[in-house]
Amino acid sequence: MEQFDVLVVGSGSGMLVAAAAVEQGFKTALVESGKMGGTCINVGCVPSKMLVYPANVLTSLREASKLGVKADIKPVDFDNIMNRMHALTEHDSKHQANAVEATPGLTWFKAQGEFISDYTMQTGDHTIRAKVIFIVSGARTAIPQIKGIQSVKYLTNDTVLQLQTQPRNILIVGGGYIGMEYGHFFSGIGTQTTIIQRSDRVLPEEEPEVSDLLLKESSKRMAVYTGYEALEVKEENGNISLLTQNRIDGTQREFAAHALMVATGRAPNSYQLNLQKTGVKLDEHGFILVNEYLETSKKHIYAFGDAIGRQMFKHAANYEAGIVWHNAIHDHKITMDFNTVPRGVFTYPQVASVGLKEREAKQYYNILVGTATYRDTAMGAAMGFPEGFVKVIVEKETGKILGAHIIGPEATVLIQEITNAMISGNGDYSTITRGMHIHPALNEVVQNAVGNLHEHDTEQ
Repeated sequence: MEQFDVLVVGSGSGMLVAAAAVEQGFKTALVESGKMGGTCINVGCVPSKMLVYPANVLTSLREASKLGVKADIKPVDFDNIMNRMHALTEHDSKHQANAVEATPGLTWFKAQGEFISDYTMQTGDHTIRAKVIFIVSGARTAIPQIKGIQSVKYLTNDTVLQLQTQPRNILIVGGGYIGMEYGHFFSGIGTQTTIIQRSDRVLPEEEPEVSDLLLKESSKRMAVYTGYEALEVKEENGNISLLTQNRIDGTQREFAAHALMVATGRAPNSYQLNLQKTGVKLDEHGFILVNEYLETSKKHIYAFGDAIGRQMFKHAANYEAGIVWHNAIHDHKITMDFNTVPRGVFTYPQVASVGLKEREAKQYYNILVGTATYRDTAMGAAMGFPEGFVKVIVEKETGKILGAHIIGPEATVLIQEITNAMISGNGDYSTITRGMHIHPALNEVVQNAVGNLHEHDTEQ
């Protein structure tokens, strides 16, 4: 048996902990059976945005005529788009792998690991034990119970990156973050795209008015069907047919395409680890249970990132890495505030939000709501009056920011000012009103939303 001070399971944001441990002189083990870098580098944020950005450019060009710009768009170079993405992700993963293998005090075990007893893991031919363990095992695509799904070729956010040719048309089951982003990619490059969403809204975790506007704008470029349950899928001669049922009236409808993508949420990888052997408890979905300090049910074992199923974003996992490392080596513990984790969806238009939705905030606070549209700013006028708005929710008595929701150009950038204000000082909106905003720039839409705060009685 090999003894270590620290064991890290997963090379995504877990590498931040591994690096900190090595830097402070701890003998460290890293268990990673896949490509170095985890979901983000290999199949998540980095490669998907490498695909989404060309779609942004193409969609902007198609809409440029309203600005007096006429562009002729030839068929896209699909091979170039995919090769560019692969070159970057493979470079980053290999660079990180080389760095790990060259680091003294860090041992990389490349086989799948599973716990066999307290603080003890079997990985390939090696049995390893550690005093402190960090589980950052990530998540995978959750495959829905659709009749025939295992007998057809379907894509996930992993396998879609291996496409060799651009599909002429595609069905995407799922209208959440991943489904809508890839819907934007495929429709942007000219693939006829249809999205089937079980919920009555796309992005159902966002504010209803955000979902409504995204549906309206996305429907200009793709077909989106909400409230449809996927029942059965078949494949014949390279064509895929999907039978669906309307969840309101029960009517059935069949869709057909050359490609099918499943984007119906994420499931944890915890099933691979035999966590019960080391006393770590899971919730009913298999995600690891942690407290506010990101401690599991077992002393000296921590978990974070997608493995805990909370805010499943790379920036959240990176932040959590700092929390768990601090708590592992200091007596004074700090908590993780999930309410201030911003989230972004790289659709067209972009969506970003942080904190509570209006309906949630009303349950606990007296609130004021401020809204402002992009089209009512000078830069909005310069851009041709794009659709979009900012919505800010604050506590009436204190001005504390409870949540914010943005849909429109650069939403993922604009949300940052609000996120920073939420963790500054008293967390109220005064830092936004006191700060001087460049004119004319899109940031004025945030300033305007805060300036429009009022009591809001509309039920969401």
